[in-house]
Amino acid sequence: MDRPSAVERLLREAAPHEVFDVVRSVIEQRHGAVAVDLLMADYAMTQLQPVGVLPHTHHSLPVHDTAPGHAFIAQEAHCVPGVASSTVTVYLPVSVRGDRLGVLSVQLPGGESDIDPGTLADLAQCAAALAHEIAVAERDTDLFLQARRAERLTLAAEMQWQLLPGRSCSRPEYSLGAQLEPAYAIFGDSFDWSSSADDLLVTVSNGMGEGIDAALLTNLATNALRNARRAGLSLADQAYLADQAVYGQHHGQQFLSTLMLRFCLPTGDVEIIDAGSPRIWRLRRDVVEAIEFDAQMPLGMFEDTTYTTQRFKVESGDRLLFISDGVYDALSPAGEKYGQWALARAITSTRLLPASQVPRTMLQELLGHRGSGPAADDALVVCLDWHGRPGTG
Repeated sequence: MDRPSAVERLLREAAPHEVFDVVRSVIEQRHGAVAVDLLMADYAMTQLQPVGVLPHTHHSLPVHDTAPGHAFIAQEAHCVPGVASSTVTVYLPVSVRGDRLGVLSVQLPGGESDIDPGTLADLAQCAAALAHEIAVAERDTDLFLQARRAERLTLAAEMQWQLLPGRSCSRPEYSLGAQLEPAYAIFGDSFDWSSSADDLLVTVSNGMGEGIDAALLTNLATNALRNARRAGLSLADQAYLADQAVYGQHHGQQFLSTLMLRFCLPTGDVEIIDAGSPRIWRLRRDVVEAIEFDAQMPLGMFEDTTYTTQRFKVESGDRLLFISDGVYDALSPAGEKYGQWALARAITSTRLLPASQVPRTMLQELLGHRGSGPAADDALVVCLDWHGRPGTG
């Protein structure tokens, strides 16, 4: 029982850029590891890249159809014997509160049969401790953020990724996953979430414009919403104050389409303000349907706009998808819209995947429709699986 606390103590005492070195040293000493590597998931969630000296792209591994990718996708340890059976490599997910950061690779002497459950448990605890420390260390070092880059980010994309809460998270009541494309050149689409003991707030936004202008608009609106949210204001008042902040800066010349939702975790009751183009789809008992609400004005379009909340309820087993217009309005090379039928098909085909994997898979299908050319608009998918609070019926 003292081992995890010893690792955590060493990690707390380490410099931010040294936390992986500490874990590697501990694993080498405890288990005689031949090699220990940390692979970070890139911004597009398609590559696993080693932490180390730039550039990383020459040594990256695909997420799909690789051994470390298996551990990353399944979120469980995966063992692979060496060619000569004298070593075995254990791949362990590095995740914190459901947010998948990467994979820890540990090469051990001996065969797979030589790895006892205690060794696997200890390695998993080291990977978990490392994940928590990376989340803290990223405030003070660029090492892990650099490792996520398969290519250079545009300045607008840099601003947007720094604004986001993560790409997935989970609690007993729900699981969330989200992804933006093009990952290295996004500008206006964004999402945010925050939870308390009894509430989950989710915001999905689509800012007008391109490049830096769109990123600045989204940053202003998101921070205005956070400021109002952290003051304990109602959903309607949060929308009103963010609307005033955007209008005060841009006087209606720029505005932001936004969905705002507050989920009551004990009951599944939901308040919503639909102020723009992001749309909600629901998968309930294998039935896919769009959920429509009264459309209200985007944030910042007019002065002194009053917002009102509507209500609906989620049931255990429901899946909600929040989707920007860059998805359903995407055009094929022949000029055909992706449309609602293709979207419903994508939602159905991913119904067995966990929420954290759904957005990346749906956006990959969208890429097949749109083709490999430059995107006309960025695209966003947020997936929420509702489990309900245990013990509440």
